[in-house]
Amino acid sequence: MAPGNKSKPSEFTVQGFADSAQLQLLLFIIFLSIYLTIILSNFTVIVYIVLDSHLQSPMYILLCNLSIIDISYTSTILPKLLAMLFTHRRVISYNGCIAQLYFFMFFGCTEIILLAVMAYDRYAAICHPLHYYLLMSSKRCAQVASTVWTVGLLVPITHIILTSDLTFCFSNQIDHFFCDLTPLLKISCTDTSIIEIWNYIAGTIVSVNAFFLTLISYMFIISAILNIRSSFGRRKAFSTCASHVTCVIIFYGTMICMYLRPTSSHSAGQDKVFALLYIVLIPLLNPIIYTIKNEDFKNVFKKINKTVFGP
Repeated sequence: MAPGNKSKPSEFTVQGFADSAQLQLLLFIIFLSIYLTIILSNFTVIVYIVLDSHLQSPMYILLCNLSIIDISYTSTILPKLLAMLFTHRRVISYNGCIAQLYFFMFFGCTEIILLAVMAYDRYAAICHPLHYYLLMSSKRCAQVASTVWTVGLLVPITHIILTSDLTFCFSNQIDHFFCDLTPLLKISCTDTSIIEIWNYIAGTIVSVNAFFLTLISYMFIISAILNIRSSFGRRKAFSTCASHVTCVIIFYGTMICMYLRPTSSHSAGQDKVFALLYIVLIPLLNPIIYTIKNEDFKNVFKKINKTVFGP
């Protein structure tokens, strides 16, 4: 696209990872294996929770929502990436790019808020066990989950409206493997200050509030655990939130690497690596972390295994 020719291209070229056909085939096999593992593991968690009445407490209902989010935002990115690697045609339509950006932001924002709600759920269970089912009743849990999805749905709308007004006169080549906001702003010849300010404001409101709700919840949780007299009681209380703590650390760790690095240290290669960790690592690890040492899931697995294959 020639400089000075302000327009909205019909499609973008996505640079991806490599030009070598052999390397693209290897990446296709690796990403396909990872994607199928993410779908299978998270779908298994959802099926177990839906089918077994013992797993239909607020904690597991929220976990079911987390698995749905992980499947959804991974499916926003990886199928298109797999198609580009397989066909060697690294293009995405303008409308497809805008849609991909919206759904990526939608599911990412929803996960941030949901992790904060899950932290509050663990606070209610450990700090107020006698009132837990009052604080997190089935009705309230459904209302909270609906609110989380609604907020996640609404937050990116302004981003998309502002992004849709951008024109591109420098290039139509996105130096990334999907349509993220930063690489789109880099190739725009429109003044991007408004969208950058809004991105900062919206990101701060959502991320900081979610982070502090999580932090405050765990401050109360740690205080409650330390006041438990028996070591067995402390271990049992901590085990109920250990999985969530692990997921939060991984999630915020990758988020910080992606978005809170100094601008001077940003490079397209690093952005791709950190984005890949965020898109692939989190949904790959979440079901493993939540189920590998969870006795409820182990019992359900044994029950289903016995039903299918016999004693």
